[in-house]
Amino acid sequence: MTTMKLILAPMEGLADFWIRQALTDIGGYDWCVTEFVRVNGLLLPPKVFYRWCPELRTGARTRSGTPVHVQLLGSDPACMADNAAQAVALGAPAIDLNFGCPAKTVNRHRGGAVLLDEPELVHQVVSAVRAAVPASIPVSAKMRLGNLDDALALENARAVAAAGASWLTVHGRTKVQGYRPPAYWDRIGAVREAVSLPVIANGEIWTPEDAARCQRESGCDAIMLGRGAVSDPYLARAVRSGERAQWPQVRAQLETFMQTLVGTGKPAQEAGRVKQWLNYLRRQWPEAEVLHQQLRRERTLQGMFGLLERLV
Repeated sequence: MTTMKLILAPMEGLADFWIRQALTDIGGYDWCVTEFVRVNGLLLPPKVFYRWCPELRTGARTRSGTPVHVQLLGSDPACMADNAAQAVALGAPAIDLNFGCPAKTVNRHRGGAVLLDEPELVHQVVSAVRAAVPASIPVSAKMRLGNLDDALALENARAVAAAGASWLTVHGRTKVQGYRPPAYWDRIGAVREAVSLPVIANGEIWTPEDAARCQRESGCDAIMLGRGAVSDPYLARAVRSGERAQWPQVRAQLETFMQTLVGTGKPAQEAGRVKQWLNYLRRQWPEAEVLHQQLRRERTLQGMFGLLERLV
């Protein structure tokens, strides 16, 4: 059984409140991180933070009790600091800063991975946020190896460390490499060796075997699970215990997830969230591919539940 820390990644458009709840209900995570809250020159009102992190209303923990850290994305140090203080005042137990998002729309507005071309700005953002929140509140950063290449990886990591961050998560690819395999876990190891703060490894971890190889190659004693955790909702437990889930367990979790979505949005949106998760599940489970084909034309949860009853 592994003793490494396991963290559920902040996945924009995917790891929302409902997915965080579903995956942490299964267990195995030390904490999870919200999708990024976009900071654009204004002090955001509480309703924005509650929208991205409803768990702030329940002690910043998921239903299972897993802590939820709030992630901010932006490039203005003073505004990032003000919003970090706002998030902490609302109950955020930790602040994570996004220097890794590869999305073009985010990058065009000077957010995410493009900031890795400016290590001094990275330092200023982390430093301003660190100064704006109580010393008892961890401030962390998540970055890729770089923007166009990884030439500044160590400089950025040192900038984060010098600014007083509590830890650094490194996704083992540059922005231009996107999500194409492989992730360069050994290069995460080079970052880890260059700084004194803890480093968390992230990227391309789909199986317990991947997790073990990532730990060996990076030398990190903590890993962040992203799309692999959505594809196999029992991945964190499997990494910890070696116990593999069977499809009936996964299907039961999917049906519970469907029940929690009832009344949370427009019918097509609710059905779309189920299809999105099924699309990831079919990477690991042939049965999910069959179910995806059967449900993909349904546009409401009611229709999906009716079809599932007929399929039993």
